[in-house]
Amino acid sequence: MLNISLPNQIIDFIERQAISDGFNTPSEYVFHIILREQERLAQQQRVESLLIEGLDSGKSIEVTDDWWSSKRANLDALH
Repeated sequence: MLNISLPNQIIDFIERQAISDGFNTPSEYVFHIILREQERLAQQQRVESLLIEGLDSGKSIEVTDDWWSSKRANLDALH
């Protein structure tokens, strides 16, 4: 179990938000916030991993306006 001290202003905010968001207790609300933060950090790590994988995947190309125009023209030709 973790006990933390918070200023009254923060405690009041947590209690109001817990009620507003339909939680039974402020502890459930704080628990939910921590779970969301864990999920956000895990997603951030996944994105960073994919970005690194992309950077390591081969020769890079410069993406310019001309490059995009060429891609759009190719797609238009397919339709």
